[in-house]
Amino acid sequence: MAERTIRWGIMGPGWISSQFAKDLLQVEGAEMVAVGSKSLERAEKFAKEFNIPRAYGSYEEMAQDPEVDIFYVGTLHPAHKDNVMTCLRAGKAVLCEKPFTINAAEAEELVSYAKANKLFLMEAMWSRFLPPLVKVREWMQADLIGEVQLVQANFGFDIGYQPEHRLLNKELGGGALLDAGIYPVSLASMVYGKQPSKIMSSVHIGETDVDERFSLLFEYDDGRKAMLNGSVRLGLVNDAFLYGTKGYIHIPNFLFASSASLHVRDEEPVHFNCDRQTKGYNYEAMEAMACLREGRTESSVIPVDETLQIMQTLDAIRAQWKLSYPGE
Repeated sequence: MAERTIRWGIMGPGWISSQFAKDLLQVEGAEMVAVGSKSLERAEKFAKEFNIPRAYGSYEEMAQDPEVDIFYVGTLHPAHKDNVMTCLRAGKAVLCEKPFTINAAEAEELVSYAKANKLFLMEAMWSRFLPPLVKVREWMQADLIGEVQLVQANFGFDIGYQPEHRLLNKELGGGALLDAGIYPVSLASMVYGKQPSKIMSSVHIGETDVDERFSLLFEYDDGRKAMLNGSVRLGLVNDAFLYGTKGYIHIPNFLFASSASLHVRDEEPVHFNCDRQTKGYNYEAMEAMACLREGRTESSVIPVDETLQIMQTLDAIRAQWKLSYPGE
């Protein structure tokens, strides 16, 4: 039973799901058995591309598929809460794309239901599982750079002015914070193991009434800090630096990390490189599968309580900006 095949259902046949599915093909013991969409035609096209035996034109019908062990939810941000709850009510395990939900109230509903019903639930914060990030956590746990005092991280890109694009569409949960900003915010949470006690921020709200770029300064009770930037209309150098009392760690292009370097004072730098042949989504899938095989209902790398706390931090930031989404 320890190495039993884990049968996946893919909910939402969009771009991110296709990237996940390509990597899932490389995971031993993983099998895609179903795909669902609000459009049966789109589901059938995805099923044909990835040789998936069953396609559904209804998420509700798909959730009842008795052969699915776990659903990957790759739908648009505002649909996450309802889609995940549909799966949970059917008694299924769920790996849900980031941002986990639109806000903390939605996240709390999902987390509470999963806990009450002892169901596996995990945010697909895939970058945490990349080998360079695993190595970074090992370096920190070994106290090689001492106590981290400052985190600096950026994630920004420029999609141009496309008012109908989902990233600039308020109805679809657009904006830089939920899509790009969650990566540096989650990185700071991973490093410090808690949320900031004080948040200072600056934002540029664009013509479509969503945040196009922002800067954040997090302060923690013990004086430590994080300086974070995000954008969907400005290209940034997407590196991360963790500065400690004994040295620092550099993670180039941190959310897609293929390398990391350790710089301990008065010592030669140590470089870690990962020459994977995948995008990297396979690692989060492997973690979810390991949890299911071991009977765990959450991952210790991105536990559901931390996911909820991160959503609360994002809510606090948007409150400063007076930015809300339809239905909030």
